[in-house]
Amino acid sequence: MWSRRGFLAGLAGIAATAGLGAARAQGLVSFPSSRAEIVTAAGKRHRFTVELATTPDQLTQGLMFRRTMAADAGMLFDFGMDRPVSMWMRNTLIPLDMLFLTADGRISGYHERAVPGSQDIISAPGLVRAVLELNGGTVSRLGLAVGDRVVHPMFGTK
Repeated sequence: MWSRRGFLAGLAGIAATAGLGAARAQGLVSFPSSRAEIVTAAGKRHRFTVELATTPDQLTQGLMFRRTMAADAGMLFDFGMDRPVSMWMRNTLIPLDMLFLTADGRISGYHERAVPGSQDIISAPGLVRAVLELNGGTVSRLGLAVGDRVVHPMFGTK
């Protein structure tokens, strides 16, 4: 299974080391961006500019080494199919909220204020298609909840 920083279940350290070495040798990878919107059960809409992580290098690097991120920005990790997903915060310098998303863009769970640099494993509450990372505290600030929906072409919504 993919994590933001490489394979877990025994391969995390190897992949992270290899990914970090490649990133340093070749420079950090870049990400395309697009617009996404979170629609709450109450109908409130919150717009974000998200960078898309879809390739193995992008999924591995994620938001590593970023010192700041705009309040209306995030990163959307597309795993291409429903699968178990685990993340960690190795080499990530800012606190993040992680929203675990089903194939139709529904929030199936979240983890608030992931600690920068932590190697603790953060797992989705079941199979997910994607993870949306936002600045730490965004879930609480916006009152986001399980069942809210992310609108983005990845989920067949615009």
